[in-house]
Amino acid sequence: MTIPLILVVAVAENGVIGRDNHLLWRIKTDLGRFRRLTMGKPMIMGRKTFQSIGKPLPGRETIVLTRDTGFAAEGVHVAHTWEEAVAKGSELAARMGVDSVAVAGGAEIYALALPQVQSIFLTKVQAAPEGDAVFPDFDRSQFRETRREDHPKGPDDEHPFTFIDLERRH
Repeated sequence: MTIPLILVVAVAENGVIGRDNHLLWRIKTDLGRFRRLTMGKPMIMGRKTFQSIGKPLPGRETIVLTRDTGFAAEGVHVAHTWEEAVAKGSELAARMGVDSVAVAGGAEIYALALPQVQSIFLTKVQAAPEGDAVFPDFDRSQFRETRREDHPKGPDDEHPFTFIDLERRH
């Protein structure tokens, strides 16, 4: 049995999610949400995303999806196909006693995940930076919005933003 996938992403108004394998904003409140949503869960991410973070995030089992058959990193699980990553995530989630596997990017990984995700935890950043990584288009009608929460710019948040939670329709 496959355990549900949740997708966690911050997207600018123009669809940009990053440039040169880095986030383009500093929003501490969103980092806290990411931490809460992914803590204690298996988390699938691409190699470039993993390398931009530089190490496995504490309290999570990281699965790095890469086409590079020579890739290895301490403290992570490596998968070479999407199916392998999902199977490993499901296996780890069952072992850890959690109800979902988090998908944490980047753009290519989100594109693979979108047809299968049960929930999308989207942070819409009110900015339009130039970038080279864009969140893939998806059929929004397949999802219903379950929560929306606006946040102003603040001392730890350099742009206003909105948390939007989406659940797949059945």
